[in-house]
Amino acid sequence: MTEGERRFPKITDETLGDLRRRIGVPITDTVEPWCHEATRDNIRHYAHGIGDDNPLWCDPDYAAKARFGTIVAPPSFLFACDRIISGYVGGLPGVHAMWAGADWTWHLPLKRNDEIRTEAHLKDLIEHQTRFAGRAVQQIYHVKFYNQRNELVAEADSWCFRTDRDHAREEGTKYKELKAKPPRRYTEAELQKVWDTYAAEDIRGATPRYIEDVSVGEALPTMAKGPMTVTGFIAFAQGWGGLYIRANKLAWKMIHRHKGLGIPNRFGIPDCPERVHWEPEFAHMVGAPGAYDYGPERCSWLTHHMTNWMGDAGFLRRATCKIRRHNPEGDLLFIDGKVTAKRVENGRHLVDIEQSAVNQDGELSVLGTGTVELPSRAA
Repeated sequence: MTEGERRFPKITDETLGDLRRRIGVPITDTVEPWCHEATRDNIRHYAHGIGDDNPLWCDPDYAAKARFGTIVAPPSFLFACDRIISGYVGGLPGVHAMWAGADWTWHLPLKRNDEIRTEAHLKDLIEHQTRFAGRAVQQIYHVKFYNQRNELVAEADSWCFRTDRDHAREEGTKYKELKAKPPRRYTEAELQKVWDTYAAEDIRGATPRYIEDVSVGEALPTMAKGPMTVTGFIAFAQGWGGLYIRANKLAWKMIHRHKGLGIPNRFGIPDCPERVHWEPEFAHMVGAPGAYDYGPERCSWLTHHMTNWMGDAGFLRRATCKIRRHNPEGDLLFIDGKVTAKRVENGRHLVDIEQSAVNQDGELSVLGTGTVELPSRAA
């Protein structure tokens, strides 16, 4: 591919060097978050956006009788409270960004009407050679979340991969076979397996899961997500807010300020790169196999899996997520997990969990871990 055939900018040593100078520097000019407060409606919109119908998040009467005495937000709700944690990256203008993982630690619950402010900085840049796009850069941020009492609620590392769109489209090999396949159509029997898994989904809820009742090697129930549709991706964006979803004058202001964001669509209108999640044609232009799910969405599915299991009396202390492939529309995920350890640390009764999710073809989609604090009968 010659430089004259390129459609998009690429990673260069010069632009990467400019970005490296930002490491450790506090970020002060980030975009306004989707949610400043954990209001009842904001929490509900987010929970429904990830397909989570736990009444602890949405039913005030139910939540009033639970551990915290009020509605609390799902742990992953904090994705809606900061753009940086969700992949709003700086530097390398015109180079694609794909959210690829996080390492979360929660210190306090986020209760109804809590207000959130954040502090963020670029933590590191790591170069990789990938089958998807050749040279890629892992861009890692660290973000801290504080409530209105200036208490540290949570903190996390979050990373995106910056990739060469032209290389991924023309020379990438990761999805070569998938791109050659016709669109998948599900049989009634295949869909019934999903519906049965949804019907059997167990929310532990008000029944405490005590540390004494948990065994190392114990399996968590399988959770289904999908089959994925653009409708589902939009549902997540409604609760989470997206990164670049703007309309009319606000869209113009954003693109006017950040020229690399305005990529012409089929009408010649500058539009945001986030449309890879609902526009298959643009997803193909960046090397993806089709319109695909959001990375923070998939991370939220893993935490949903654990909060269902732990019950209202549990508290999710830590979770990691490492994305291994795109989930294009039509994909289906089954999330599994198992208990790997039990321990007592600083008086807390903790359970460690490993998770993985495969798609309908048995291909690994995401890996995760978690640490859950559970109540003890003895305590």
